[in-house]
Amino acid sequence: MNEVFRQEKKYLMNLPDMQRLAWSLERVLHPDPHNGAQGYHIRSLYFDTMNDDDYENKIDGVFLRRKIRLRIYDPAADFAMLEMKQKEGGYQKKRSLRVSRQDAQTLARGRYDCLLGYDEPFAVECYGLMNMCCYRPKTIVEYRRKAFIAKENRIRITFDHQIRATETCWDLFSPALNLYPVLDAFNGVLEVKFNGFLLSYIKDLINGANRSELSVSKYCMARSATLKFGF
Repeated sequence: MNEVFRQEKKYLMNLPDMQRLAWSLERVLHPDPHNGAQGYHIRSLYFDTMNDDDYENKIDGVFLRRKIRLRIYDPAADFAMLEMKQKEGGYQKKRSLRVSRQDAQTLARGRYDCLLGYDEPFAVECYGLMNMCCYRPKTIVEYRRKAFIAKENRIRITFDHQIRATETCWDLFSPALNLYPVLDAFNGVLEVKFNGFLLSYIKDLINGANRSELSVSKYCMARSATLKFGF
C-alpha cells in the first residue's frame, strides 16, 4: 500500500494559458517519465453511496470527506489501483492498493469480497466501508494528463484536458467507452500538489498565469450533469 499526505489546489484554465505555463514549468521542473509528447491517459471508476454522500459532501464543502476510485492508465493493463482520497480541510491523504485486473472487474460489479484476499489492512478497511455504506459504481472519468515534479516538498504540478465521462458502462478496461465531454475542448484543469509549502519560484509562475480556483473535482463535474436531471 502507498500513502501520501499533502495539500492540493485546483484551477480552471484555458488551453493556451495551460500550454504557456507548462512551457515555463518545463524549464525548472522534472517532467513525469510517463509524459511522452502529449502526456498520458488516466481512467478512473468512482464509487459512491446509494445517496451520493461523497458527492454531496464535496459540493457542501464538508471538512472531512472522501472519494473511492479504481484507476488505470491503459485499458490493456493487468492491474488497477484502488484509491481512497480523504480530505481534512486544506490537507489531503491518499492511500492506494494495487489489485489484479480480475479483482478490479469484480469490484466494478459491486462485489467487494475479493478485497479479503489481500494482506494489507487498507484492503480490509475498504471492504468494510464499501459494504457498510453501500458503495456502488457511479461514473467513469477519463482524461489526458501532463505532469511535472520537484523533489522538494514532493511538489507535483499536473495539467488535465480532454476530460470526458460516462455513466452507462462500468467496464473500466473497455477499449471503446461511449464518453461525453465534461469540459469544453478549450479548457482544462491545473492541479498543484505539495507537502508543507510551495516553493516561491513555482508559486510565482503559477500566480502569474491566468486561472481561476476550482471548488469541485472532476468526479463532481461529471456527476453534476446527470444528477441535475435526477438520474
